[in-house]
Parts: sequence; C-alpha cells; structure tokens
Amino acid sequence: MKILAEVPGNDPREIIRHFTPNWFAANMGTGILALMIAEFPYGDWGQKIFAQGLWTINVLFFALFALLFLGRAAFYPASFRRLFHHPVQSLFIGAIPMGFATIVNGMLIIWPVTALSLQITNVMWWVDVALALFSVLLVPYFMFTAQEHSVEKMTAAWLLPIVPPEVAAASGGLLAQHLSPALGSTVIYVSYLLWAVSVLLAMGILAILLLRLTLHKLPHQDMAVSAWLPLGPLGTGAMAMITLGLADQKVFAGTTLAGMGDFGFMAGLFVALILWGFGLWWMLMAVFFTLRYLGEGLPFNMGWWGFTFPLGVFNAATYLLARETNWSVFLPLGALFTIALAFFWVIVTQRSFKGMWSGRLFRAPCLSAETGLPEACAIQSTPLLTENDLSEMRD
Repeated sequence: MKILAEVPGNDPREIIRHFTPNWFAANMGTGILALMIAEFPYGDWGQKIFAQGLWTINVLFFALFALLFLGRAAFYPASFRRLFHHPVQSLFIGAIPMGFATIVNGMLIIWPVTALSLQITNVMWWVDVALALFSVLLVPYFMFTAQEHSVEKMTAAWLLPIVPPEVAAASGGLLAQHLSPALGSTVIYVSYLLWAVSVLLAMGILAILLLRLTLHKLPHQDMAVSAWLPLGPLGTGAMAMITLGLADQKVFAGTTLAGMGDFGFMAGLFVALILWGFGLWWMLMAVFFTLRYLGEGLPFNMGWWGFTFPLGVFNAATYLLARETNWSVFLPLGALFTIALAFFWVIVTQRSFKGMWSGRLFRAPCLSAETGLPEACAIQSTPLLTENDLSEMRD
C-alpha cells in the first residue's frame, strides 16, 4: 500500500512542497556558532571577521528558507495546513523565531551598533516577539486539540515551540541596554513576561520528561539528539536573566525604579546560576545518552542540529556568568563549549549539504498528494526518515 510520497529529487516545485520548518534549526545552529565565535576569549585570530562572515551566510540561508516556507504556504496550502497536524514536524515551527533571534543578536554583538542599526534591530526584535508568540500559542493549541500524543512517545522536542519567547527575552535584554529609558523599559517589561511564559512551561515539560525517561526509557534512535534539547530553555533562561539584569541597571538608573535595577541584576545572576547548574546535569546526561546511541547506530536526520543550538545558548550563559562573576572556572569552560559547538556544527553541516545535494532531506513527513490527512500521520513519529526506513515502507 502506498502511504508515503516518494522522496523528491531536486525539482524546485517538489522541494517547495516538501519543505518543512526543521530546516530553520540550521539557522539556529549556525547563528549561535557565529555569536559564540565572536565571544571566544582566547587569542586574536580574527574572531569578529569570521563571525561576521558566518552571520551573513546565516542571514542568506534564513531568507532562502523563509521563501521556501512561504512558498509552500502560498502554492500548496492544503499541504501546509497538514503540517500543523503532524505531532513532530509542527513542533519545529519554534525553530523559525529562534533562528531569527540569532540574527537579531548578531546585530548587537557581532556588528558595530549605530543609530540606524539600532532602529532596525528594534523592529526586528518585535517581529521576533510576534513569531515567538505565534509558536508558543498556536502549536500547543494544535497539540491539545488535533494531534495524538502520549507520555510514552514524548521527547524533549516538546520544548521547541515553548522556548522561543525566552529566547526573545534574552535578545530583549541585549537590546534594552542600548535603548532610551522610555523604549528600554517597555522592552524589559515585555521580556520578563515572555521569560515567565516560556520558562515556567519548559519546567513543566522537563518534569514530565524526567517521568517519561524513568518509566519508558530512552526514545527511538531517530529522536536521540533530542536529549540535548533541555539545555535550550535552561541556557536561554539563564542568559535572559543576566542580560535583563544588566538592562535593568542601565535603563532604570536615576529613576524611582533604580532599586529594582540593582535587585534585577542580583536576582538575575542568582537565578542564572541555578539554571546553569541544572543545565550542567542535563548536559552530562545528554553525553551519556549520545554515547549509548552511538553504540547502537545513530542515523542522520535534521534533528542532528539539536547538537548545536542548545549547547550554544548554554555556552552563551557560561560566558555571561564568567563576565559577571569573575569565577575562573566559567571562562575556560565557555571556550571548551565553543570548540565542541564548532565540532558539532562542521559534522552536521557536512551531512546536511550531502542530504540537500541528493534531495533526500527535501521530503515532508505526513505528506501525500492523494489524501487529506494521510495514514503516515498516524504511524510516523520522526522528523525525517532514513533511506532504509523508506525502503522498508516501499517493500
């Protein structure tokens, strides 16, 4: 029985029809690597220039992916609507605002900040906020009303649509430090609200995830890299608390809320340390899980980009803690994380380009031209299938 469309080749129309939002995970990984290279503390080997080049490439790919994604929505609306009913692919909607946030942060960290660039960055940040709210509201709504989920099949990928608001909050803390008090205070207030929505939801998911891992053990190999995803909300949560605390001190200085500025910085640093410690435990567990999976075989899919962004934002929090605490442990750890991040990025990028060239990765799960909501939706629970998987289904 034919339940899946064939893997498209390099036909542009088929690439558009099968384009899925998990490609924006490549923007997340590439963008965070550019930011961490710019922050690398040792030596002077042209970090900024290298970071600027990587950031520019990331912008071009984000523009390309956005056109492909909008093209699917415009030319294949029925296919596009089915995306939101898929219990895994819909989760990657959250990759869009998180990938865009790395571009926003690059405007503040990698490039010189001018009056014009600051105005552009301010507009971009509000766009990112809108995208983040779209993700955190719409995707859970479909999870609650239209998709089939169970604790046994749960993975850390549930975090993907939840994390974007706190990523935007961290960017808001960076942005507010450069704005006037009137504009900066609004950005700060919105950012704290975004942080509250995202982090509290993420903590609830992490609690359920611990229960799921205890009762049902590790997920399928295709979702192995999801073990790294909990680093995302913990890293960005810590990062946001520090950037917002710094923004509090600058924006509220000399006002009646000056005391809140000092409190925001100290409380933010305290919360960031707690989140970082929790994140360190998750990182060690992710390493153990990955070593186990490698012994069993680890097929490549676009989920491998999960090796990059979560580690990258945890790396960013480490650099911020090094700067604000002056504890000698954080800085070398941050450099080590950056090197590991670059290593993962090179491997995943090489595999992704290979899959792009062959056309194998341009295939949307849960997509069939003959049916409204294909059978594949009920049986497929991985972001992408390997060639072996497809061969078995054809047989």
